[in-house]
Amino acid sequence: MSKKYEEMAKVLHQEAFGNDIFSLVIETKDIAKEAKAGQFVSVYSKDRSKLLPRPISLCEIDREAGTLRLVYRVTGEDTGTEEFSKLAAGDEVRILGPLGNGFAIEPGKKALLIGGGIGVPPMLQLAKDIKAGEALSTSGEKLSALEIPELQAVMGYRDADNFLKEEFEKYSDLAIATEDGSVGTKGNVLNAIEEQKITGEVIYACGPKPMLRALKEYALSHDMECYVSMEERMACGIGACLACVCKSKDKDHHTNVNNKRICKDGPVFNAKEVEL
Repeated sequence: MSKKYEEMAKVLHQEAFGNDIFSLVIETKDIAKEAKAGQFVSVYSKDRSKLLPRPISLCEIDREAGTLRLVYRVTGEDTGTEEFSKLAAGDEVRILGPLGNGFAIEPGKKALLIGGGIGVPPMLQLAKDIKAGEALSTSGEKLSALEIPELQAVMGYRDADNFLKEEFEKYSDLAIATEDGSVGTKGNVLNAIEEQKITGEVIYACGPKPMLRALKEYALSHDMECYVSMEERMACGIGACLACVCKSKDKDHHTNVNNKRICKDGPVFNAKEVEL
């Protein structure tokens, strides 16, 4: 597990993508050096009435420069995200991280990277790490050159606002599904997989629970492994409050019941381990 740091991060840049999606680039002292694809940070509001931080997944990590890119959706004043959307270059924001366990890669097996909605951003760093040979295998080691898998990305959006499309195309073949049919396949990511005859050996996914549930069923029916990053409302973000538990196959050593803490034990799980 990575070390955790609490920092006042400096804002370098922020831009709006449309549909209330924002891209925030921040400079950190230690967090970026430790972070892995699939992890997240807790971002704190300056409003003292908002005691709990907001978990935001890591879209991009520049370990040498010490920067993180957070792509998030504004969901209302109560969540703090509206406040974050007003941050500008030179501002500071308090963050805690890196949190969670991140993705581990099965060596050599063609990878399907699947994201839906605000689950799209965390898949970008995974694509970058796999392509660069920086991703960790399920054994905890870096992939060798012969173990780097072929990549296929499948991303699902509401409409033609396909944020991060150009970035994904730098690292992977990309298929797109849109709910309104304006780009790519009309429907969801599974519709795109079926219509475009996409194949793979392992699924790595992040998105809404109905999408993850459907991908788990698809993987089981096609004898594939499926790793899912679960989106969940969190409170403490460090596993202490048990506000983000999910049902699991095995007992949690912390509670001795069939629960997993998404913030601490996840957010990435083998789909076979959890109920979706």
